[in-house]
Amino acid sequence: MTRSIGKVLLFLLLLLGAFLWMGQTITAMTGGEKKAASIVEITPEGGESIFWGKGRCFTCHSLGDQGSAVRCPNLGQFGEKFLMPIGERAAERAKERSEETGENYTATDYLVESLAVPSAYVVEGFKDEMAIVYAPPIALNLNEIKAVIAYLQSQGGELDLEAIENPSEISAKYYARIAAATAAGGGDPGAGLEVFDDNCAECHKVQDEGGDVGPDLNAISLKGLKFISESILRPAKKISKGYETWVVVNQEGRRTIGLKTRDTATEIDITKDNGEVVTISKADIKEIAIEEGRSIMPEDLIEAMTVKDFQDVQAYLMMQKGESE
Repeated sequence: MTRSIGKVLLFLLLLLGAFLWMGQTITAMTGGEKKAASIVEITPEGGESIFWGKGRCFTCHSLGDQGSAVRCPNLGQFGEKFLMPIGERAAERAKERSEETGENYTATDYLVESLAVPSAYVVEGFKDEMAIVYAPPIALNLNEIKAVIAYLQSQGGELDLEAIENPSEISAKYYARIAAATAAGGGDPGAGLEVFDDNCAECHKVQDEGGDVGPDLNAISLKGLKFISESILRPAKKISKGYETWVVVNQEGRRTIGLKTRDTATEIDITKDNGEVVTISKADIKEIAIEEGRSIMPEDLIEAMTVKDFQDVQAYLMMQKGESE
């Protein structure tokens, strides 16, 4: 009996060993264990690792005679078209941007803008097709982008870590854009503005533009990403004061549902979810009450959005800091 148990245990140990060996072999064949990514240093060396690695900048840009990509401008000194490397070239571009915008751009500002909003300045002879590097699938965070800027500055220009870490008003604006995208789990605030205009602006106002049916969202980011996310996914979970849904039944039994947007001694206005305003005489009201747990904001709004739309509009709303910015 003891000998039989021993044989069973030996067999199980051999089987376990075989499984462990197979697991290690498969792991090795697929590139080994994936280790947690280290925090990148904001240095030219850190930026170089991002440029030629995670950021995959090399798929579109070459750097002098390094790489063979021609889709986007060469960032080194190369041929007759690129007589200066990007670090030196950035100062010239900054002068152009200053003249175009009326703002005082530095070389650092230009590099920050070129990564935050690549369509702001497109080099002649190239298409507006650079990827948004802080959005999926690349999804660089702010420190990784700062490191890339340091690397680009080092290509023939003056490395200015002070300007990178303590940004000007121009760069700070773009840093906020990148940080908002990162906080929202990836997303492009620029694309989020389009999503907002298509799905939200009819009812909500941002920066004094939009509708008045729903709450003003000018400082919505101060309530945090969780609040923004839940407000889109489950709008009835928490309804802002003054935006409760009212149900009014007149003497004939006709129901009107919406926000109570005006209330006088003789009549009220109910604004429906489509923006239509219905004026009702108080003498004609049979019943009036707040309907708990109901929002005039569509519950199925999220169904009209893709995952990317959702991430993008969250990133856009995370930039809305109101008067306190």
